[in-house]
Amino acid sequence: MPLAKALELAQEYDLDLVEVAANARPPVCKLMDYGKFKYESAMKAREARKNQAHTVIKEMKLRPKIDPHDYDTKKGHVVRFLKQGDKVKITIMFRGREQSRPELGFRLLQRLAEDVQDLGFVESNPKQDGRNMIMVLGPHKKKTEAMAEAREAQAARKAERQGAGHAEEPAEEPAEA
Repeated sequence: MPLAKALELAQEYDLDLVEVAANARPPVCKLMDYGKFKYESAMKAREARKNQAHTVIKEMKLRPKIDPHDYDTKKGHVVRFLKQGDKVKITIMFRGREQSRPELGFRLLQRLAEDVQDLGFVESNPKQDGRNMIMVLGPHKKKTEAMAEAREAQAARKAERQGAGHAEEPAEEPAEA
């Protein structure tokens, strides 16, 4: 339709005439509320950013002669990081004579990988880097899935707390005669 008629139609319905495809012959235009369109697209972009996950690499440092209790504590941290959907870089630091026994560090990394294999997988195998030996573990589930699970668990805890608060009130009042 002619441009003048399209503009007249847009004014009649109190809408904007927006060019959709300028290179097409003839150019394609659409009647819409442009302010509303911009607002909705901004809201969609904001929601997409909210659900977007940033890949974070957490680091855990160990020594070859680590105490069993300290190992369990560090393993607990690694488990927590993997549950949150983060990658974990495990570094074993060798000092002095420990550098001549890299197999101790390798065995320790293998043990840790076996202990957390249900939550994560070995993304990069142990490799010696000067005085350090490095291995990277990746989570089985994505960061977005872990975030969604955490939100659901938090909502369940909140509902449970609210439900417990209402339990103290009397269940039923006596009926009047």
